[in-house]
Amino acid sequence: MKHARIWYIIADGGRARFVERDEQGTYRTVVSFVAADMHKRSSDLGQDRPSRAQESGSPTRHAIQPRRDLHAAAKEDFVKLVAEEIEAEHGRDQFDRLVLIAPPRVLTELKQKLSKPMAKIVVKDLQKDLTKVPDHDLTEHLLPAL
Repeated sequence: MKHARIWYIIADGGRARFVERDEQGTYRTVVSFVAADMHKRSSDLGQDRPSRAQESGSPTRHAIQPRRDLHAAAKEDFVKLVAEEIEAEHGRDQFDRLVLIAPPRVLTELKQKLSKPMAKIVVKDLQKDLTKVPDHDLTEHLLPAL
């Protein structure tokens, strides 16, 4: 009987890596990427001053609040990119099952961004931030997922 190939998706709002476990039980990173906008200031991401609106009855001007925070928007876009990359790797038949590991908010967003067929192959999720944990130290952190 063929063993299911399980990939561990370790992500946060700016980093992601796809990890697999070999027959000896050691983890190795297969794919890794970092958001380009992760360390940028808000002024570098977009307008540093909110736009202005002038009242029709007086010379008073008011600042218009942006519709969403630029850093939050960058994180949402990155999580969407991670979900798209998961779909692409599954299309290349790289894995059979998924384990998602991310901080609570990112984990929720990632689950929402996955398509229904992808959501069905998620076997476990952990609310942890392991993006900076090296591969050789993952075993002790991923014991609850085994």
